[in-house]
Amino acid sequence: MQNAVILINTEKGQVKPVAERLAEVEGISEVYSTCGRYDLVAIARTRDFESLAELVTERLNAVEGISDTETLNAMQVHSRHDLESMFSLGW
Repeated sequence: MQNAVILINTEKGQVKPVAERLAEVEGISEVYSTCGRYDLVAIARTRDFESLAELVTERLNAVEGISDTETLNAMQVHSRHDLESMFSLGW
């Protein structure tokens, strides 16, 4: 399994539409809107590096409204926490 964090900036006024489109892209498991330097953070989970490369260079390029991305390829897991429960609001 190949995991990556993709930092994304959108064109003006396109945060929500881009986030919704990204959530439908195969290989993207979560999309978060953020404040700060980047508009969105997407978590990618693919079977191998080649699939991640295809996701970033082809599928993300097809999403209208993205102005810039930075991909951080995960190298090693340093935590055993259940990410689902960490980000859950418990509702």
